[in-house]
Amino acid sequence: MTASLDLLVLGNAIVDVIARTDDAFLSTQGVTKGAMQLIDEERAEALFQAMGPATIVSGGSGANTAVGAALLGAKTGFVGKVRDDELGGLFSHDLKATGVGFTVPAANEGPATARCFVLVTPDGERTMNTYLGACQGLTPDDVDKALVSSARVVYLEGYLWDPPAAKDAFRKAAQIAHQSGNAVALTLSDAFCVGRYRDEFLELVRDGSVDILFANIGELQSLYQTDDPEAAVAALRDERNARGRHLLGLVTRSSDGALVVQGGEVRSVEASAVHEVVDTTGAGDLFAAGFLAGHARGLDNVTSARLGTLAAAEVIQHIGARPQADLIGLAKARGLL
Repeated sequence: MTASLDLLVLGNAIVDVIARTDDAFLSTQGVTKGAMQLIDEERAEALFQAMGPATIVSGGSGANTAVGAALLGAKTGFVGKVRDDELGGLFSHDLKATGVGFTVPAANEGPATARCFVLVTPDGERTMNTYLGACQGLTPDDVDKALVSSARVVYLEGYLWDPPAAKDAFRKAAQIAHQSGNAVALTLSDAFCVGRYRDEFLELVRDGSVDILFANIGELQSLYQTDDPEAAVAALRDERNARGRHLLGLVTRSSDGALVVQGGEVRSVEASAVHEVVDTTGAGDLFAAGFLAGHARGLDNVTSARLGTLAAAEVIQHIGARPQADLIGLAKARGLL
């Protein structure tokens, strides 16, 4: 069938609570700097009380990617679960206001809408503590066959791999996408997430469930269990699935830009210029958004990756994981669109 969506994202529907802090606060709270840790509702309330002034915006890794792609002109949709509470309403409104389709019904019972406490230190590093709440209620029943079939690319955030029912939802979506002749992408999300599900992520790559893999260099090293970045990239370069096909890999390397790994070859893309790093939250999400928006326009992979680095550079220069500048205007000014 003819695709009516460029991108359909399956991800955790989360509201971000973002606050500036310092290393001493992280130490006092016993959290690991730069990581994402799962917490329960009691811990969520305690952390919120201990935090300083915060900015509250709809977020979630996959949702950030959906929004970024939409702001770059891609037609996008999102599949995730919220509760019918105040934060759930805020998430739904924000997503739809950016042009992202979101039709999954809110739960009317059970845990509250998920929230992620994002602690930003002066060096721009973000440390996340996430209460998944209603996110974990996503099931295969929330995956609409017609919607999935209509999307050129179905994109899964690795964080979604924690709840078993959501994992089943992704497997269902991947199967439908491939039956419709469409592509499936996976973002590894976090090195600690890879540590929890390394074997399962590798299985998705090797059995052909995933066609496109997004990772930062740390996540890739975790996937291949090596301290050598070059060895990790070489392993991805040589990766083939059960049908003997190479994977398309996009690897971000912070200020060193990104790598496009395809067909046994590796091509480097420079990072876009940044005046000041304020908050790295969402950098990987927006890189994926830029790449997939370029892919939807039929741009080659290197040009699409340049669009990704441009979107990532924009988002790290302010607080929050949603773009504030005109991404299409920036891309046109750079000759990318």
